[in-house]
Amino acid sequence: MSTPANPAPAQLLSQALDVLTRMAPAALELGETFAAAGHELALVGGPVRDAFLGRASADLDFATSASPDETQRLLARWGDAHWDIGKEFGTIGARRSASGPDGAGDVVVEVTTYRTDEYDPTSRKPVVAFGDSLDGDLSRRDLTVNAMAVRLPDLTFVDPFGGLTDLAAQVLRTPIVPERSFDDDPLRMLRAARFAAQLGFTVEPATRAAIVDMAPRLDIVSAERVQAELSKLLCAPDPRAGLEVLVDTGMADRVLPELPALRLEIDEHHRHKDVYEHSLIVLDQAIAQETGPDGAVPAPDLVLRLAALLHDVGKPPTRRFEPGGGVSFHHHEVVGAKMVAKRLRALKFEKQVVKDVARLVELHLRFHGYGDGAWSDSAVRRYVTDAGPLLERLHRLTRADCTTRNRRKAKRLADAYTDLEERIARLREQEEIDSIRPDLDGTQIMAVLGIPPGRDVGAAYQHLLALRMEHGPLGEERATAELTAWWEARQG
Repeated sequence: MSTPANPAPAQLLSQALDVLTRMAPAALELGETFAAAGHELALVGGPVRDAFLGRASADLDFATSASPDETQRLLARWGDAHWDIGKEFGTIGARRSASGPDGAGDVVVEVTTYRTDEYDPTSRKPVVAFGDSLDGDLSRRDLTVNAMAVRLPDLTFVDPFGGLTDLAAQVLRTPIVPERSFDDDPLRMLRAARFAAQLGFTVEPATRAAIVDMAPRLDIVSAERVQAELSKLLCAPDPRAGLEVLVDTGMADRVLPELPALRLEIDEHHRHKDVYEHSLIVLDQAIAQETGPDGAVPAPDLVLRLAALLHDVGKPPTRRFEPGGGVSFHHHEVVGAKMVAKRLRALKFEKQVVKDVARLVELHLRFHGYGDGAWSDSAVRRYVTDAGPLLERLHRLTRADCTTRNRRKAKRLADAYTDLEERIARLREQEEIDSIRPDLDGTQIMAVLGIPPGRDVGAAYQHLLALRMEHGPLGEERATAELTAWWEARQG
């Protein structure tokens, strides 16, 4: 959600005042607690930015002049629970419980001692040093729109780097010289792309130029931190805006090289699409098909968005120029699935995410063999079984993958997929299509054949499963007869 185009600073101040005056009294009381102990406390970062955008934040981030030990002591007095988030980095968390159901209305805070940090040129982790002023702490923030603060408990606005002006202009810039900022923490370059996606803001020219020059510095950032930023970018309201920043500045070459590789050169006869632009359109269309919180694919769905973005990464290595000027990408879905799995593993995505995204990429062309409803019921069963729990995502990915401008062709594809979905629904009414199993289980197979556990049982199970796929439910009597006949032929 972005702000209206070019809002006036006065308008933003009015929005912020409304949000901040409705801030939980417990948070204001926390400011009084720190002040009484002789320490500064200020609301910083995202909650302040969001207040100016007219949005309240559930979790509150604070900066303080107090040491981590003193912060911990004060939070223990203020809250019902407190915990060490990263004491070596100066961060302590706490919660004050409310009377609402299921914790509704609880106030959760993170308080961090003023600090400065920078990277050792050869290290993947920042070196943290505690600072002594709020302005100094704000100077190490990634962007000016995140470098604003509100002192508590008196609600004094602090904006040493012009964040409010940039918020009104909807631009992203660093609080200090961008080269110095990105040298201290290269991840800030990725965060600029992420906030372009989240806020709909543009990266101002000097900051963008510094990113182009310093993109190789991302090589020292850990895969886990890169993955976290990419995930937030993809789950933002407008991922395309952030992805274009990644690609256009060269950052994608360092963290997701398969994406810029999709910018295939158009052959002189213009016989194939710009795969990069196609992939961004598919992503947009997949997002449009996500559902509400209670739907089949609630938004934002990271797995669907990754699959939509990366479904064609196998095209560059499989591209072949055919006689007569044609272009082919044979088996790009299989090659692409392997490439996706390798890249997502390198970025330390969760194993299930890697598995699911790779499987969707592998299956994304399967529908195109459907034709005009020529699939047998057996083929439909296999489609559902192969998709498994990913079927609803596969439905949406397949529909999103149609980017043709030919309305007649687009309608034909949409109608064919609607027909397939209706056939799946009819089969669901007739049989347990989502969890297809043989009509006899392993124990029954052993009893019918009079054999002990072993490979033969497994082979018999697979034979019955293949029959179930081909013919639908057989019933125990017919399944027993088929099993006996198969076993006798096998023995002969």
